[in-house]
Amino acid sequence: MSFELLSEPIRKYIREKRWDSLRPIQVAAISRIIGTDSNYILASRTASGKTEAAFLPILSKVNFNEKGAQVLYISPLIALINDQFTRVENLCKNLDVEVTKWHGEASKSEKNKLVANPRGIVLITPESLEAMFVNAPYNVKELFGNLKYLVVDEIHSFIGTDRGIQLKSLISRLQQINSASFNIIGLSATIGDFNEAKRMTGDEANTKVLLDKTAKEITANFYFFESDKMELPDTLLDDLYGKTKNAKVLIFPNSRGRAEEIAVKLQKISKREKGHAFYFSHHSSVDRELREYIEYFAKNNQRNNFCIACTSTLELGIDIGTVDQVVQIDATSSISSLIQRVGRSGRREGEKSSLLLYATDEWSLLQSLSCWILYQEGFIEPSITSEKPYDILLHQILSIVKQNSGCKHKDLREKIHLNFAFRNISADDVEIILAELVRLDFLELLQDEYIIGIEGEKIVNSRDFYTVFKTEPNLKVVNAGKTIGEIPFSPQVKINENILLAARIWKIIDVDPKSKRIEVAPARDGKKPLFFGRAGMVHSRIRQKMLEVLLNSVEYCELDELSTTALNTIRKEFSIYPIEIIDDDRPLLHKAGETLWFTFQSTKVNRSLHFLLDKAGINCVLDDHSSCLELPLDCPRLSILKDGLYKVLDEIDFHLENIIRLNPSIMEFSKWGVFLPIQYQILLLKERYFDFDQTKAFIDKVNFIEPSAS
Repeated sequence: MSFELLSEPIRKYIREKRWDSLRPIQVAAISRIIGTDSNYILASRTASGKTEAAFLPILSKVNFNEKGAQVLYISPLIALINDQFTRVENLCKNLDVEVTKWHGEASKSEKNKLVANPRGIVLITPESLEAMFVNAPYNVKELFGNLKYLVVDEIHSFIGTDRGIQLKSLISRLQQINSASFNIIGLSATIGDFNEAKRMTGDEANTKVLLDKTAKEITANFYFFESDKMELPDTLLDDLYGKTKNAKVLIFPNSRGRAEEIAVKLQKISKREKGHAFYFSHHSSVDRELREYIEYFAKNNQRNNFCIACTSTLELGIDIGTVDQVVQIDATSSISSLIQRVGRSGRREGEKSSLLLYATDEWSLLQSLSCWILYQEGFIEPSITSEKPYDILLHQILSIVKQNSGCKHKDLREKIHLNFAFRNISADDVEIILAELVRLDFLELLQDEYIIGIEGEKIVNSRDFYTVFKTEPNLKVVNAGKTIGEIPFSPQVKINENILLAARIWKIIDVDPKSKRIEVAPARDGKKPLFFGRAGMVHSRIRQKMLEVLLNSVEYCELDELSTTALNTIRKEFSIYPIEIIDDDRPLLHKAGETLWFTFQSTKVNRSLHFLLDKAGINCVLDDHSSCLELPLDCPRLSILKDGLYKVLDEIDFHLENIIRLNPSIMEFSKWGVFLPIQYQILLLKERYFDFDQTKAFIDKVNFIEPSAS
């Protein structure tokens, strides 16, 4: 029995908590983690006890009297660290085990205490670990040179991202300085590809997946309120208020601006209707102290209903207590995001999750429904990790040289060779990138040793160096000396414009670009505020499911009357196309001086098609929302069009080099890629921004299907 395998202090903790039983993922993890030296990926739904599944056996197995931190917990979010700190500290209440937070906002005295006496458990972000490697490599060795376990929370959020590659490199660097091998435990509720998760450990063969398939019952209801305006229709907001006023609710729109709009307008409705006053917005632009207050209020509030309009800041596992309903406004770009969000409700044992989905146009409704169907079918889009992450290699070379206060050429090549994050990058490629770093004066080669160059010093000594993701330039928003939050820089940000932030409308009084500061005052003129937000990347399987839904006649019980009518309307529009092969046939519609080609392909393939058409001399507009390319009315017939696209594909590197030189901003998706030699920038574009292989496969097979004569 798993309970009996645990140490007595841990069993005592469980008895004091009066748990009726261990959760399935905990039972499975305890016996495996205690009984073996394998790495494990613990995959189970939200609120299934994954944190305890990892730490109960680790705390029972590890000898914390040994020198150095024994367990390192890595989280994607500072807020999640703060939340898990309390949880882990609680687990350690019957043990003499120190638990320390280490991030930019953590107590300096607690950090100093840990450095003076390295022990226990450390909770950290990848960026703080990077900063420690760069600025205090001695501390890294002293603290983490005798690790037994490394726990990666929300591991899915790292997979397929630059940050995930950075984390793989940091794990590899920890392995290189460790006295013995340590085990890795990954935690996640939503993984589309377990092989990618296993590769995060660097030892796929010794990494096992423990999957709890226990499903959570979800009730989903779809509502449709058509809107062609930037703002949400009043009818939608009134309906949303009515359905959520007597509950604890999280509302997920797809942008910070929309979150602010919802919080402000629902608050106004509630005031008018004499409802509760607890309407908040929660996203990365809201000041940290205010976000923490909102999280604390939600978690500790027992009596009052509340409503938080939020972005992905509350998508991951921060514990905010009991939530009755989750609302999604318009389609998520991914199924994994939808799963994470819906998992925030119905966290109590035996409770259903409740999901309300609102759509403001037919395509958003269709995408929401398709994501929901695929979720029920068990599909989660796989995250594709870069095979040859040249840009992150460039960053890590600088970090390694700085860590070692200079590094001999042979030693540096060996460190890179041993780093599993870069195992697919050849030694020749490494030499070319090193030569480029020397040319840029990021590195200097003295005899046989690399040191940081003059230009490199400016980079590695900047706080911005620790991150591999690009952060947009933000402006601090201040009212009467108090920080409200931050908003992204935009040419639209001008004096007398209104902005939404922290669930209020503010008028811009002054903009100071030098100090990156905006002074605001409460707005009272009724002027419409500015909105900010970006669309996400949509997988090809979602788009294909959208076409399948259009072509079938299934009635979906989740849809209300208006949603059903909207779906049937768009179905009728596409019923005139005699589509027979769902993989290859694509609708082509001639109307009002243009030709509409509905590709039903992924965002990356649509981008690629748009680029190829442009280079083939065909002016077109991409509307990825409806997966549609708007072509000229006199567009060539399919065979001639394909010939033009193939010709561009044959010369694709030439065209990509030109676009990089003419429009360098196209590389903004890669923070460090802009410093690479041009041939590697081209490779990054082909792998990360476009998808020409899938695009060519699509062009090879596609048939234009025009409306039938009948």
